Amino acid sequence: MTSLLAALAAGRERVERCELKDRMVWIKRYRRQGPRLWLRTQAFIARICGLPVLLPSPLLDVEGMIEREVRQIATFSEAGFMTPEVVYRGPKVLVLSHLGLPVSKHMGPLRNSDADAHDQLLVRCAAELGRLHRAGLCHGRPHPRDFIIDNGEFGFLDFEEVPASVMPLAIAQARDLWLLFLQVASRALLPETPAVAFAAWKSAAPAEASRALTEIMPLFIRFLPLARFLLRFRKGNDIIRFIAATDYLAGATRSHS
Repeated sequence: MTSLLAALAAGRERVERCELKDRMVWIKRYRRQGPRLWLRTQAFIARICGLPVLLPSPLLDVEGMIEREVRQIATFSEAGFMTPEVVYRGPKVLVLSHLGLPVSKHMGPLRNSDADAHDQLLVRCAAELGRLHRAGLCHGRPHPRDFIIDNGEFGFLDFEEVPASVMPLAIAQARDLWLLFLQVASRALLPETPAVAFAAWKSAAPAEASRALTEIMPLFIRFLPLARFLLRFRKGNDIIRFIAATDYLAGATRSHS
């Protein structure tokens, strides 16, 4: 506890690892969100235009953000999914147990040595997200860095968003899949991987989420011409990921529907 208290007092980083005598923990500090004008504008446009998929999660103060994450950890854990344990909760900080390496860290060494193993991790992410959706949950911002594999067991991190609180659950789950495919479609090394990953998600996910995906994709498809135009002037990774994910899922949802 001496080491933990010292780290809590001295640390300034948003997320910090701390080695205790018997285990490793992660200190996660919460700060008031920056300017919120854009998020409020986004929420206003989404409601006026009837586009719930664009609604941001509710804006909260620090206490509310901590409470939301603790509640989500408990919900996921009660549903049988591996999540970190809350070791300590303070007014502006959570101390969470260490689970294992994020999927993104597993992928790194495989990129230049084993393309199949690298892409199988992306497929596993999609399959586990589908399993999560089948349990009536959604993650909010699925990404290989927020998924854990430890001794073959899959787990989840970072529960800072709850989109199902501002949109129907099926829409939130479909949005989850699109967000994950921002990574799958752009990071896959093998051409068949996006199709395999999509099939893995679809076989596990509820039918309502699949139907919702076909409903939300036309919205993202509308922005493809603009994204391709912008890409001619700026080779941004976010634009590349948007185009890759939207292109693939546009074709996949058309063929499945």
